[in-house]
Amino acid sequence: MQPLLTDRTALTQHRQRATPDAFFLFEIARDDLQDRLSMVNRSFTAPAIVTNQPGVWDGAFTDARIVADGDTLDLEEGAHDLVLHSHALHWANDPIGQLVQCRRALKPDGFLLASFFGGRTLHELRAALAQAESEITGGLSPRVAPMAELRDAGALLQRAGFALPVADTFCQTVMYQTPFHLMRELRQMGEGNALHDRLRRPGRRDVMTRAAEIYVDSFGKDGQIPATFEFIVLTGWSPDESQPKPLRPGSATARLAEALGTRETQLKD
Repeated sequence: MQPLLTDRTALTQHRQRATPDAFFLFEIARDDLQDRLSMVNRSFTAPAIVTNQPGVWDGAFTDARIVADGDTLDLEEGAHDLVLHSHALHWANDPIGQLVQCRRALKPDGFLLASFFGGRTLHELRAALAQAESEITGGLSPRVAPMAELRDAGALLQRAGFALPVADTFCQTVMYQTPFHLMRELRQMGEGNALHDRLRRPGRRDVMTRAAEIYVDSFGKDGQIPATFEFIVLTGWSPDESQPKPLRPGSATARLAEALGTRETQLKD
């Protein structure tokens, strides 16, 4: 049995306590997905949006089916020509399973856009917490969810059976007055610690105080501290015979040297 990453009960409780005023990062993700979609030369008539912040998408797609991001997605097979998976995949216990469900919900040649937090997210906070806890307790406990690196994200699409997979990334740096202001806003986003193997008691005051000191000393600038949020974006198409196929190795009819206008030289053994 696959080990659980996320305590879905705790995650739901965090999200229920979230405040929309703190959803600016989800709005950045939404705007980015819409910009990318505007560059696709295709009209979509049956979209679905997988999200845990449906209010963020109010008015964006009036005819879209909104689906909660549970382990099992309420999507009908072959019913959609577009699926947007909006900033929830980093909490999935089975991210490949989530993508497989999205592919099955797509019609042939349907389009997927997925956005979620990547591995560089909160690297400053991770480093400060790890050093503080190691100094004071001599060990480490799960505090920030492990997140995918870009090099692994494209493989998720391939393993889920998507054609023409592409993964890319961008970062947003947000400045805070103190590390405690950052941690408070994470709770307001509904992005607090919901790891299945987290400590089930409040964090030690001395650890948190020392982590804040390390954060300021290591990353502070002009009386503020930065927090990095990495957005990984996946695009892929459900397979269809109309899509371009890679050529068979050795079937090229032109030389690269001719295209580049240079002379071909043989490599040494």
